[in-house]
Parts: sequence; structure tokens; C-alpha cells
Amino acid sequence: MTGKGRPAKKYSQAGRVHDVIRLIEARHGISISELAEETGVNKRTIHRDLAAIQEAGYPLISDWQDGEKVYRFLTRFKDVPPISFTLQELMTLSLLRSQLDLLKGTPFLEDMQSVFRKVNSVLPPRLAAHMERIAEVSLPLLQGKRDYSRCAESLQLIRHALLYQQSIVITYHPPNRPEPVEYLVDPYTLLFQKGGIYLLGYAQQRQALRTFAVERIVKVEPRQERFEIPEGFRPGEALGGAFGIVAEPPMDVVIRFSAGIAHAIKDRIWHASQQVKEERDGSLSLTFHAGGKMEILSWLLSYGAHAELISPPDLREELTRMVQDTSRLYQAG
Repeated sequence: MTGKGRPAKKYSQAGRVHDVIRLIEARHGISISELAEETGVNKRTIHRDLAAIQEAGYPLISDWQDGEKVYRFLTRFKDVPPISFTLQELMTLSLLRSQLDLLKGTPFLEDMQSVFRKVNSVLPPRLAAHMERIAEVSLPLLQGKRDYSRCAESLQLIRHALLYQQSIVITYHPPNRPEPVEYLVDPYTLLFQKGGIYLLGYAQQRQALRTFAVERIVKVEPRQERFEIPEGFRPGEALGGAFGIVAEPPMDVVIRFSAGIAHAIKDRIWHASQQVKEERDGSLSLTFHAGGKMEILSWLLSYGAHAELISPPDLREELTRMVQDTSRLYQAG
């Protein structure tokens, strides 16, 4: 006899787990005691079943209601209908697959490879082989990409925290400090920028959004507390004033590009606020309102003498010093 005197049901663990999943799906929250009563087994068995359900990838979370711990699924994931793809969409997926070099060494690459294995498993063999060839002949061009293999464990914990909206404590080693610093962070999303992966989250001690380079995260400790992303939050809007991913006070920037490089500037979007003016001599003026001083300066330096920073004056002075230091380095050589 188990539960409240109810005889144990005669079925396999798989059948019981299926019943537990059905009961959790049917209610907004259900306790261990209720699950034991409904299935006719003891609480210890239910604990094992819940662990098996979570290990199988089900988004199981727990909350407290009226002083009792209850379990539910994060989303109604079984309501997702089957998805079909056109031949053109499959080709696009195969092209994107070839560009996943950035994710090498991370759990996200393993997830994406699993997705493509599932897609290929339902394709006719000849079509699956054709899509593999498309992926193999595409060339990823990622200069200066980072090796994230040593960050795999941290990324797994961050992925879990993003999925279940749980706060984390990260031990972070900023480039300008000798010792790591701890941050209590509500992780909002991951950003991909110039071959790097960054965590964007709300740093509770700072009461502000912060961007963390994943390779500088020394340790991740999950917390039980859950958080809610603010209503209407959009990363693009939060970083709209940044030239890249560094949220600093925006400034009015004016740059003159020579005629020899103007063609490579005018047809691209460098910032949402940009304005482009073509001059009679073939040169080009680019104006935008954004922050991120070092990102702007490093970008300008990549164009050498083809880019002249007109304003703001203090940024022009800093760029002048950087160019002079570089010139002295080569003169000494």
C-alpha cells in the first residue's frame, strides 16, 4: 500500500513516468504528495521519476505555493506542431551549419549538430547526402575566433540558467584587474560579436545591465532564485546607443573616409543612427550617435590613413596619441 492507502499500480517505470508527465502538464503546479497519491507510489519513487524527467530534457521547474513545493513545466512544449521545410529552406540550414565554427567547444554546437542529425534522419538518403555536401563546401571565415572548449562547463550552466530564468553568481576576471570579481547576475541572453560570445545580464550589485566576455568567466554558480526579464526588453534596444556591445554614453561621431575606401563604407550599416554624405572629390562623411570609445577607435585604426576622425575633439586627441605611439614604435624599429 502507498500514498493514502491506495494500492500501487501495476505498470513499468516508463509507464509511470509517462503518467507523471501527463499530471504535470495537466496542472499549473503539482506537489510530490499529490503525484504519489495519483500514481500510487511513495515519494522517494516520485523523486527518482522527476530526476529522470529532467535528465530527459523536459523543462521541469519548481515553485513554492502555500508553503509546499510544486512542480510544473516551464512551457507547454508538447503543443509545438510538426515543422516541415522546403528544399530551399533545407539548403539555407545547411549553409548556416557551415558557419558554426564560432560555437566549437561549446554545448551549443552539440545541440545544433543534434538538430541537423534529426533533420537528416527523415530525409531521403540522396537528399541528406546532398545537404551534407553543401555544408562541407561552404567556408567559415572567422579571423581571431576564440577557443571556448575550456568554457564548456560554464556555458552549460549559463544555458540552463537562460532556459529556466535562474540567477547565477559568476566569478569574472576583467582585463584591467589583477583579481577576479564576483557578480550576482540575472542572465538575459547571449551575444555573438566578431568571433566572440558575450553574456548580457542584469548585475544586481550594480543595478544595471552588464556585458561579460564568456572567456573571462572563471566560474558559474547557479542560484535557486528565479527572475523575470522586464516586459518589452529587447537587446537591440538596450544596446542601441552602443557602436558594438559596450554600453557607454553615446556621442556624436563624424568620420571622413578617403575616396579610395568610400565604396567599402557607403553600402554598409555601421550603426542605426548613421548618416552618409558623399563629397564631390569622391570622399565620404559618416556621422552617427553611439558610445563604446575603444570599439570605435579600434575600428578606425583598421582603415589607417583612409579614415580621419573629425569629432568629437577629445576622441580625436586620443586617436592622435595612439597613432603617434604606433609611429614611434615603428621608427624605433
